[in-house]
Amino acid sequence: MSETPHSPPPTPEPDRLPARLLGPAEVRRLAEKLGVSPTKKLGQNFVIDPNTIRRIVRAGDVTAEDVVVEVGPGLGSLTLGLLDVARRVVAVEIDPVLAAALPDTLAEFAPGIAAGQAEFELVRADALRIAELPGSPPTALVANLPYNVAVPVLLHMLERFPSIERTLIMVQSEVADRLAAEPGGRVYGVPSVKARWYADVKRAGAIGRSVFWPAPNVDSGLVRLDRRAVPPSTKAGRRDVFAAVDAAFAQRRKTLRSALSGWAGSPAAAETALTAAGINPSARGETLTVEEFARLAEHRPQREAA
Repeated sequence: MSETPHSPPPTPEPDRLPARLLGPAEVRRLAEKLGVSPTKKLGQNFVIDPNTIRRIVRAGDVTAEDVVVEVGPGLGSLTLGLLDVARRVVAVEIDPVLAAALPDTLAEFAPGIAAGQAEFELVRADALRIAELPGSPPTALVANLPYNVAVPVLLHMLERFPSIERTLIMVQSEVADRLAAEPGGRVYGVPSVKARWYADVKRAGAIGRSVFWPAPNVDSGLVRLDRRAVPPSTKAGRRDVFAAVDAAFAQRRKTLRSALSGWAGSPAAAETALTAAGINPSARGETLTVEEFARLAEHRPQREAA
């Protein structure tokens, strides 16, 4: 769902007071005011280009009916773009300094909040530990995810909040490739399979380094996820399926008969399970779909109690 950086902005509700998006000068001013220096530990890179913000909001199909959860709002660049369109935005921020400053920034740049045209709520927490969110269930996840925790945060949010129908995330380009990879591809792996347990996944565009401050050493990409109506059909639970995925890719160059020997108890037991699931024991994990992993998990041998 890619579009050019100069595509028109998402259309707010009629009469909604538009938010002022942050440019390079505003981002640096806010950072200096707060004494904030983006840290590699938290994977912080602040977006300084309003056109990129509009592009993300549009690629996520955010509407006036949406309740959007944003992870890692930082200085508020994307938050402002979301508040320009969405009914409600819930932002999850772990950094105490950024979290404390965000309400004042939004009061200055998003007049629609004071006018009652949009709602905002801040949750100061680690997104990986979030178990619930205030207010109505979120319908969309839109975020510039910190590169060092992007996949764990994505999978956690999709698992904890089944009401999330659409997701649009900006991540490191390499991570975007892995999430959107198809079976048989060179970078198809654990993130690719697990994301597909929840959603249909596709690349939604590329993002250059110049739209960030500080400019990262890698390119970024947009990934769009649309939740599946139902998970893959299986009698096994999600954890059982994910255990099979983890085992298969722990030694990805080996055949499944060998790679799954620990998971099944022995190479022979792995072969029996694979055959029962209709999977060639000589295949490798990178060729299996999430549906095949779900089928395989049903046939894991029962372990005898010690």
